[in-house]
Amino acid sequence: MTMKSFPKPSELPVPEGAEGWEDIYPYYLVFQDELKAQEDEKFWFCDSQHWPTVFKPFETIGGEFAVKCLGQYNARHLMIPTAKGIDFRVHLGYLYMSPIPVPEEEIPARIEDFEARVGHYFANWDELLEQWHIKVKDTIAQIEALDFSPLPEKVPFEDITSGKAMDGSERLLENYDKLIQLAYRNWQYHFEFLNLGYIAYLDFFNFCKEVFPNIPDQSIAAMVQGVDMELFRPDDELKKLAKLAVELNLQSAFANTDDADTTLAAIAALDGGDQWLAQWEAAQDPWFNFTVGNGFYGHDKYWSEHFDIPLGYIADYIRRLDDGQDIMRPTERLIAEKERIVEEYRDLLDEESAAVFEAKRQLAVTAYPYVENHNFYIEHWTMGVFWRKVRELGTMLAGLGLWDTADDMLYLNRNEIRDVLFDVVMYHGVGADAPIGAVKWPKEIARRKKIVEALKTARPAPALNTPPESITEPFTRMLWGITTEQVNQWLAGDDGDASQLKGMAASPGKVEGTARVIMHADELSEIQPGEILVAPITAPSWGPIFGKIKATVTDIGGMMSHAAIVCREYDLPAVTGTGNASTTIKTGDRLIVDGGKGTVEIVTDEPAVTGPGAHSHATA
Repeated sequence: MTMKSFPKPSELPVPEGAEGWEDIYPYYLVFQDELKAQEDEKFWFCDSQHWPTVFKPFETIGGEFAVKCLGQYNARHLMIPTAKGIDFRVHLGYLYMSPIPVPEEEIPARIEDFEARVGHYFANWDELLEQWHIKVKDTIAQIEALDFSPLPEKVPFEDITSGKAMDGSERLLENYDKLIQLAYRNWQYHFEFLNLGYIAYLDFFNFCKEVFPNIPDQSIAAMVQGVDMELFRPDDELKKLAKLAVELNLQSAFANTDDADTTLAAIAALDGGDQWLAQWEAAQDPWFNFTVGNGFYGHDKYWSEHFDIPLGYIADYIRRLDDGQDIMRPTERLIAEKERIVEEYRDLLDEESAAVFEAKRQLAVTAYPYVENHNFYIEHWTMGVFWRKVRELGTMLAGLGLWDTADDMLYLNRNEIRDVLFDVVMYHGVGADAPIGAVKWPKEIARRKKIVEALKTARPAPALNTPPESITEPFTRMLWGITTEQVNQWLAGDDGDASQLKGMAASPGKVEGTARVIMHADELSEIQPGEILVAPITAPSWGPIFGKIKATVTDIGGMMSHAAIVCREYDLPAVTGTGNASTTIKTGDRLIVDGGKGTVEIVTDEPAVTGPGAHSHATA
């Protein structure tokens, strides 16, 4: 029987072993008993698109900064007439969101502000975006410069003679605060242009729907496609390196890229190896500040620290080049298709409407690349440097006996770390044997690890409480794919045909192929050529595998999600926002994916593929 409502937060069972989970997160992130009446009235959806795995306490920083800063640009900077920010909570380890509407009576007063502010940005786009790059890179450089080396055994003699009168502990305390502040600064910058990119696209989208009532969403998206994006640059650098390796006959050195040091040594020993290594070095700064995850978790692996990842992608490109395949994105084909569709629709309009159509389309084309490009600068580059500094600090503190490894620090929230640091400078300053935390934190971290592992055993509920009659908030629909139809499908639960999944028609094309279910970026190497990728969500950095696969199916994501945009730019069929594809489909299932209709059909239920990373209903 179809449900009319999702469970309330208090109705979801706490996984065995996760009791007391609320106290590992900041108080303002968890639902409060005293606010139960208000919080149960609101509709909350799970953002597993950006936060697909359970938060360790320190990792909530990404969710807090991202969602708070997204909201401030809607509510306080741009004064978007119909949308404020997004309220958010962590429940059972996952992030839930609830858009805050603007009361109807406040909308007229916001329109004038909105038009002036947005107008300023669009009138000065290039100049302001150039300033943005300078601001963001300067912040990254400041994070890079932070020093978390151990405190000195004794104050240097020159500090005595110069009258410095400090012991170095101020550096530790100040640098930690700077680390948090600088990450926060770049997250504020992150949204300065992002919401404008969505606004420009939505303005064009709504105009098209008005003048062409039957136009498919995909045709509108196609009219801005085929643009060059910096987010694709890391992948493009790998393609250039693969081509150079083939030109220089270096293929033999790429036999086992899991051992990066041996691979690079083998390249250096070959004729032309020096030339290749020079290009490899040049590509790294900044383009290897790129993670196979999304930058929100301390466990995300970055190319700059795990050379086996880019080398593995390069080896795969080399194999495809040797097989005579074209490894480049089909940009010319996309541009030709874009021009055909633009002309087809523009010819239906009178001269005046056609001019408005083209002005709105050009604005969308100008702003659209930022929707993806910001991702490299903030989620990947900024957060890559941020997590590296967190590990440096965690390693230094592990050396004082506070915990075993750098990653253990992630089980404390960021405000608890400030207490730990004063514990450290106090013990060091007075000459005591060890910080007090050495007896407190190992036990507490062990307790929290058990809680986090227990929380991971349950999949998050897709939503909480009663949904509204219709979901109209544009960002929720465009980015997350949370539509009235999607919510009704979630509520239908098991009532539907399990072999038929429906989602967003995110990128056109119809293919049949074998499913490969990927629940984590570490499993990407298992994808075989010609398979259909099925995942909770894809990361923009999975670009190198899009040349291997036939289509993409995801659990969450709308027309403007990263998965949808990247698939369109690689000319791959995609169905996003299916809700439960990754847990319904098994690796080895035969699928028909129709990215034009937004449907996925499980044609045959093949025996589940076994081996590492293979997923069945039970293990997914």
